[in-house]
Amino acid sequence: MTRAHGQGPSRVPILGQLRSYDRAWLRGDLIAGVTVAALIVPKNLGYAGIAGIPLQNGLYAAAAGALMYGIFGSCRQISMGPSSGLAAVAASAVLAAGITNDVDIASFVAGITLASGVLFLLLAVLKMGWIAQFLSRAVVTGFLFGAAIDVVIGELPKLTGTEVTGSNPIQELWSWLGTLGEAHRATVIVGVIALAVVFGLKAIAPKVPGALVLVVGGLLAAALFDLGAKGVALVGDVPRGLPALKIPDGQLMWDHAGTVAVAAVALVLIGFSQTAGDARAFAAKHRYQIDINQESTAQSLSNLAAGVFQGMPVSTSLSASSLNDHSGAKTGLASLTSGVTVLLTLLFLAPLFSNLPKPVLAALIIEAVVMGMMNVPEMRRLARVQKVDFWIAVAAILGTLVFGVLAGVIIGIGLSLIWLVAVATHPAMPSLGREPGTQVFREADGHPGDEILPGVAVIRFDGGLFFATADALEDRLRDVIHAKPELTGIVIDCGGINFVDSQGAAKMADVVTLARDAGVNLRLTRLKPAVRAILERDGVIELIGADKIHGNIHRAVEAEQAAAERGRADTG
Repeated sequence: MTRAHGQGPSRVPILGQLRSYDRAWLRGDLIAGVTVAALIVPKNLGYAGIAGIPLQNGLYAAAAGALMYGIFGSCRQISMGPSSGLAAVAASAVLAAGITNDVDIASFVAGITLASGVLFLLLAVLKMGWIAQFLSRAVVTGFLFGAAIDVVIGELPKLTGTEVTGSNPIQELWSWLGTLGEAHRATVIVGVIALAVVFGLKAIAPKVPGALVLVVGGLLAAALFDLGAKGVALVGDVPRGLPALKIPDGQLMWDHAGTVAVAAVALVLIGFSQTAGDARAFAAKHRYQIDINQESTAQSLSNLAAGVFQGMPVSTSLSASSLNDHSGAKTGLASLTSGVTVLLTLLFLAPLFSNLPKPVLAALIIEAVVMGMMNVPEMRRLARVQKVDFWIAVAAILGTLVFGVLAGVIIGIGLSLIWLVAVATHPAMPSLGREPGTQVFREADGHPGDEILPGVAVIRFDGGLFFATADALEDRLRDVIHAKPELTGIVIDCGGINFVDSQGAAKMADVVTLARDAGVNLRLTRLKPAVRAILERDGVIELIGADKIHGNIHRAVEAEQAAAERGRADTG
């Protein structure tokens, strides 16, 4: 992909975009920015509710994220702001730290946001954006699904006006079921209607901004029917005004340093994996180039700004970014417009949200996590394509539900690393057979009709030959030798070996000796030049014999069959 004209300085991409700005783009950028703001304002009220912080703090984060990403992000269609997944991590960190005071909760969430921003900056400086790859898609899918269930269960009491107890979602759900007989009638009616509206619009009119309709409808209903007087809880005071610069309580952060560190790592892994994938997709669609390390910088500055302005963690919102794209966004000016629109909302409209009924906010949150985090099609795909990935996702769901969202992330990271080690240390080494009437060799298990040569075993090694896989090669050859007493030669197809370390080269020498002790010739085929050079430096090629190194499998098999025939003639 070529770099788009006018991409400009990589450290501040918006400058390059503005230098080559086409005035015909202005209308699309402004419309996209305002449209996205209309979507994210009501949603970010819900995200703040998930995190347990004042609703206006969600808008502070939305404005900071949009403004900073618009300036420093290399993707022109991304919309940066709070998300349901990151909000769930923040809420879990608060729970793990045992913080209950509202002021401390807001400060703590801002603190872990700031910590994640510092960690993002470290990744950018060290150019370590690749670290996000250690959290597999299956783990992310499972973690988000489990976190969504956790959030939904946590919002159920707001739909019934009841109180629950429990240390995990399962206990909370059981407690909530026991309180249904005490449910507040008006609260239940408002909650059921709110759920019907937001999910109904998603089903029959998906292009209509359901969150905006729900918030406006909830505010009108509260005023028309005086819901507060009827016992329906309202969200309370949402003050007008811009956020003030405020550094989170350092002592509070220090007292819970372990939780802060785990939460920051979780936020970075989840946030960066989402943003990197979305940025690549939009860049490919519009044919320009992004810089992954610049994306780390943009996410760092977005979270740092959100943290010092009393916000919450921010990352990519795929729904908002898609709306931004479809509404005509061409440059980061669209994101800047969204940020400014959110600031204007804080200046002039924020107090209106004070009368929002809590069951309406709960419905808004439930819709956000169900539609944004419960990826049922992806779970079905995992079950169909790769059962191991499916069960890893299920384990992440269960870990999240039983031990909490933050623990679920840790479990997910552990599962990803275990799976990575398992795959890396167990390379495939299939036996190959010859397609009848050809010189083509292919996997015998997949082609049962292929010819299996009686005196020659052909094996393909798929992967790097290094300290973690070397023993597996020796074990495989021992199994082959013991399984075929009539064996005279083994041919190893090395076309899949692209890397050999010193231990791998030593192990290749060991298997040569193993084969000779068993009276079997060992032949190698399709050695890559770099691999051959390492084996030559370690004396392995000399040990095998240059005449036993071949360009393809067919030649190696022919040479082995000819050698076996000569041997039989000599003994005869």
